[in-house]
Amino acid sequence: MDLAAIEEIKRLKYRYFRTLDLKHWAEFADCLTDDVSARYGTQAMGEPLHFESRADVAVYMEENLGPGVITVHIANHPEIDVDGDTATGSWAFEDTVIVAEFKVQIRGGGYYLDTYRREADGAWRIASTRYERIYEAMTSLEDTPSFTLLANRWDPSLRH
Repeated sequence: MDLAAIEEIKRLKYRYFRTLDLKHWAEFADCLTDDVSARYGTQAMGEPLHFESRADVAVYMEENLGPGVITVHIANHPEIDVDGDTATGSWAFEDTVIVAEFKVQIRGGGYYLDTYRREADGAWRIASTRYERIYEAMTSLEDTPSFTLLANRWDPSLRH
């Protein structure tokens, strides 16, 4: 068992979620291979999203998860199998998305299924990623009159 590679892949997936949530787009893109195959989609978004390149994933995320969309992803229970310079992984995850402008909150959970590749520079990157939802729920914040956003990293009036 290649414990060093497993730890590097864990750090890669954590970095993927951190940079996504913090909107660090260049660092987020560097988590992916140039030819990444990415399958995303939720009931709230409608049609599934399919991408076949790092550039397409990064551009989509930057254009659609701007400052008005707050996301938090939590991943755990990794099961990672390494075979030389490739690996597979499964991750339980939960996510929360708040879109204050539309007064909506989406929460969900499921399992990511990934493949990884160690590239010429020695870094592990995500070669393919997709997830299977266990649940997804949307709440109108209009229906929750007590909801108040007290802090928002991207809103200067709410930044602490």
